[in-house]
Amino acid sequence: QVQLVESGGGSVQPGGSLRLSCAASGLTADYYVMGWFRQAPGKEREGVSAISTKPGDTAYTDSVKGRFTISGDNAKYTVYLQMNSLEPADTAVYYCTAVLRGSAWNDSDSWGYWGQGTQVTVSS
Repeated sequence: QVQLVESGGGSVQPGGSLRLSCAASGLTADYYVMGWFRQAPGKEREGVSAISTKPGDTAYTDSVKGRFTISGDNAKYTVYLQMNSLEPADTAVYYCTAVLRGSAWNDSDSWGYWGQGTQVTVSS
């Protein structure tokens, strides 16, 4: 059974930074894909970023390119999302995902496992 545990959410002022972490347990393959989605109140869940462990390919939604960086620690089965220059529009619950089963990383139906979510609030 795969379990994902997120941490690192919180409240920050516009322009600030946060680093989210997601620790996975139960993954046995030496190659896998993990990602981050977010959902703001009243909006659909949105794919934010994804990373493949080999060779470390990454993908981002346009609104976070240049501000967010995804990275992974293969030995620890952990993925990180460094979020800089945060904006109020980034306010959402952020979810970690693992095991991409579909072809579109930014389609929530493509993912096999989800974390419980962590709140990120950007406000002055």
